[in-house]
Amino acid sequence: MKIARLLARVISLLSFALVLLLSLCLQSGRAQSPPAADLVIRNAKIWTADKSRPTAEAVAALGDRIVAVGSNHQIEAWQGAHTRVIDAAGKSLLPGFNDSHVHFVDGGMSLDNVQLNDVASSEEFARRIAERAKATSPGEWLVGGDWDETKWNPARMPTKELIDPATPDTAVFVSRYDGHMALANSVTLRLAGVTAKTPDPPGGVIVRDAQGNPTGALKDAAMDYVYKVLPPLSHEQRLKAVKRALAHAASLGVTSVQHMNPDYADLAVYDELLQRGELTARIYAAPLIPQVDDQVKIGIRHAFGGPFLRIGALKAYADGSLGSDTAYFFEPFSNQPDNRGLLSDEMHPVSLMQDRMMRADAAGLQICTHAIGDQGISIILDLYSAIVKAHGESDRRFRIEHAQHMAAKDFDRFAQLHVIASVQPYHAIDDGRWAEQRIGHDRASRTYPFRTFLNRGVRLAFGTDWSVAPLNPMLTIYAAVTRATLDGKNPNGWFPEQKLTVPEAVEAYTLGSAYAEFQEKEKGSITPGKLADMVLLGDDIFTIDPAKIRDVKVVMTIVGGKTVWEPNDDSSRKTGR
Repeated sequence: MKIARLLARVISLLSFALVLLLSLCLQSGRAQSPPAADLVIRNAKIWTADKSRPTAEAVAALGDRIVAVGSNHQIEAWQGAHTRVIDAAGKSLLPGFNDSHVHFVDGGMSLDNVQLNDVASSEEFARRIAERAKATSPGEWLVGGDWDETKWNPARMPTKELIDPATPDTAVFVSRYDGHMALANSVTLRLAGVTAKTPDPPGGVIVRDAQGNPTGALKDAAMDYVYKVLPPLSHEQRLKAVKRALAHAASLGVTSVQHMNPDYADLAVYDELLQRGELTARIYAAPLIPQVDDQVKIGIRHAFGGPFLRIGALKAYADGSLGSDTAYFFEPFSNQPDNRGLLSDEMHPVSLMQDRMMRADAAGLQICTHAIGDQGISIILDLYSAIVKAHGESDRRFRIEHAQHMAAKDFDRFAQLHVIASVQPYHAIDDGRWAEQRIGHDRASRTYPFRTFLNRGVRLAFGTDWSVAPLNPMLTIYAAVTRATLDGKNPNGWFPEQKLTVPEAVEAYTLGSAYAEFQEKEKGSITPGKLADMVLLGDDIFTIDPAKIRDVKVVMTIVGGKTVWEPNDDSSRKTGR
């Protein structure tokens, strides 16, 4: 298997070298008639993300690589009898979007699970669960949901009493949309053995009523009580979820994803689809850091694998989330004077996390750490600094996932350690509805600080955290450039000084995300020699009113020179062409 993968890599590198040589020869005039390209796109408004040629009219691809970028006239030389020629009719062509932070299988599952995110009341919450319970087979669990009590009127935390009457024989475990809290009904609590006597685990909270009885809401590590008895996905369920996720990604112009904390069974499904030629998005997987020794024993390093599937990163957790009141802050929540949040179970003790990070770094693995509260972020920067001190300088590309609420003192340190801010702009326009009520105006002014990061020299990588937020890149770019909160109360932007320009946002979503996975030489821009991953949009997001960006649709998605999605074209979605 290792020999086969090595040979495949050698062939890929030779193909790349040939493509690049052909391109250079043509541009220098040494080649009179280059080989015919497999694909030519002409009459396009191309935004390349390549500073050496920011814009162009046409592009040619041979195999899975870009071979030429230029004017319509320049690219005509690459057209042959069998070249597929696409007339873009003046539409915008961009590098394919690379989502730097997703939970891909969960996202695929969410497309079919009960949908609770747009629920506006506790009564509607209970009604939807009751309806799904009626359609749930005996012994099957009712999961998913992504509920958000801040959208309810009145806003109040759900309890098992809301759903018990409709689910007397069905185990229910529905997640809050941030993934850091879930609601269990009485059936599930019994299966998990959670009672009034059950202790809060390190890094978790069992929410209790005035009598000390569990309400059904479990925060962070307390959810593990249920996960231990939750039936695992079957191979068929996992395969279906991945296929659903791939199709959804293709329809939105997402050509690469970076899957945070996947199960190993997820990787097996990705490899199965890769062998069958059905993997239509490129995947970089980062399993949880408690599994660090698995990758260390194999001897792999960051970004190990091929163009479609790579590993070599680890996902760690510093704290919880703002919405679940478990992000870890220096000062208490404004509305909860006795609560500063929680350090994750992986941080009990912090020395355990430091040891795991040290082992990962010594092995050349990349570290991607979820940190949301200002003290949670600061502690991770301390740990990263200790690694550099112990092991010396190198191209590590430390990442902090979310990096939401920064302490003023840590911006310069973030930049000095070359930490990548892997951020999700949609969270800003969602949390902006209520964040100041929980952390006050001053801390909120350093929340989702995209402009400050760029001004301090910090690299940005854009993502969504799907299924926590929609996978649609247009919503992400809209959020970054407008910061207009979802409640309509900040049309000019919530802390508008943190807005980005459209080019800055798109670069963070393409080249920035590629850099975050050590792949900026392979993808992220429309450049000769790079992978031919591109998206054709129905409108020009660089010139239209930014408020309209969220409504822009994808016209075509291309991965490795093959069309993987077009509207009303089932064949391209199934096979690529």
